[in-house]
Amino acid sequence: MQRTLVKDALNATAPSDAIVLEGWVRTRRDAKAFSFIELNDGSSFKGIQVIANASLPDYAHIDKVTTGASIRIQGKLVASQGQGQKWEVVADSFTVVGEADATYPLQKKGHTLEFLREIAHLRPRSNLFGAVFRVRSRLAYAVHQFFQSRSFFYVHTPIVTASDCEGAGEMFRVSTLDPKNPPKTPEGAIDYKQDFFARPTYLTVSGQLEAEVFACALSNVYTFGPTFRAENSNTSRHAAEFWMIEPEMAFCDLQGDMALAEDFVKYLIRDAKEHCAADLEFFSKFVDKELLSRLDFVLERPFQRCSYTEAIDILNKSGRKWDHPVIWGDNMQSEHERYLAEEHFKCPVTVYNYPRTLKPFYMRVNEDGKTVAAMDLLVPGIGEIIGGSQREERLDVLRENMAHHKLSEKDYWWYLDLRKYGSVPHAGFGMGFERMLMFVTGVGNIRDVLPFARTPGTAEF
Repeated sequence: MQRTLVKDALNATAPSDAIVLEGWVRTRRDAKAFSFIELNDGSSFKGIQVIANASLPDYAHIDKVTTGASIRIQGKLVASQGQGQKWEVVADSFTVVGEADATYPLQKKGHTLEFLREIAHLRPRSNLFGAVFRVRSRLAYAVHQFFQSRSFFYVHTPIVTASDCEGAGEMFRVSTLDPKNPPKTPEGAIDYKQDFFARPTYLTVSGQLEAEVFACALSNVYTFGPTFRAENSNTSRHAAEFWMIEPEMAFCDLQGDMALAEDFVKYLIRDAKEHCAADLEFFSKFVDKELLSRLDFVLERPFQRCSYTEAIDILNKSGRKWDHPVIWGDNMQSEHERYLAEEHFKCPVTVYNYPRTLKPFYMRVNEDGKTVAAMDLLVPGIGEIIGGSQREERLDVLRENMAHHKLSEKDYWWYLDLRKYGSVPHAGFGMGFERMLMFVTGVGNIRDVLPFARTPGTAEF
């Protein structure tokens, strides 16, 4: 007989005389004549109650039905006599597929997030992490739905690259050279011509430059894949390996870019509320009591927009004592971004037209010569969730920007070609997928929305 998933059993419209369930035991409670088993297979937040009568031929083995064990149940789906559940299963037989002894770490008690990170191979079986990764899966699906329904093409950009899109230099090197005895040039430098790709190469920090290539041919494209930053940062918002969503649009300016970012955030929230209601309910009870009201608040209001210059003015007039001074021309810190979103505007806000000196070479220079057509979308509880810009489409200005950032035109000849042959205004942005997950779930640390977090000093599992 074919297996039924727990979620389908819970959503059944009629009882069934024959059903097979397979999953893991959450708890077992014994009475005189029967045992209650809570079974969960990960398909839904709620498990299903199974009643195993003492008259079953297998009942002699009930002591092996322990928390963490995997079991197979054959039985009947019947209306539940208990409260809080519509259906339960009366077992005709059960089989222990895989035993779990008393050392199983996820016994029925509270566990700290730090402890659960140490058992990342088992934590998806917990309520919290089962919920997180179901939402992650649904949100990834919704990303594709959003763009595909708007005639964007999905582009797979390379993970191994020779270009540093952000110019920060915090990249992981990819090499097959012997680290103990690398080949040297006559001058004594490492001879990368003998490396696998015959040049220095790295793990990508962004697929944006390659996405621009495809936007200048297919009009609207997006990437969605892993990106890497060798940044020695131990904050709750940074990881060395994370996922980025990067749309790129030809014939688009900064206004169109900001509008798409707002539509995108709202679409993902709506989709999560519709398809992950039980998981979000759990987060709002046990992780962040204000989660659902905050998500509704974001959906119901248009996002605010203000220029970087206006934002600096707001921060300076706030009367706050900041840990980092607020100076025009400096990057805004997390405390500044969160103040704007959480206390001043009390909703998501898009800050645009940043100082030219703060931003990478590819951003379009505004008419004032001092700012670029860049934008950051800030949300309550997280800070920056999206960063984007209109790209510099003028060849002479792009060359000037590259010279200012000390970039070699020879290394970016193909990128310059896009401005020589049918150049068009174009714009795009990058969304950190994990930061969006943190916003939708209320989970406060990026390590807890990644299946296996890669952070400084940690690459276990």
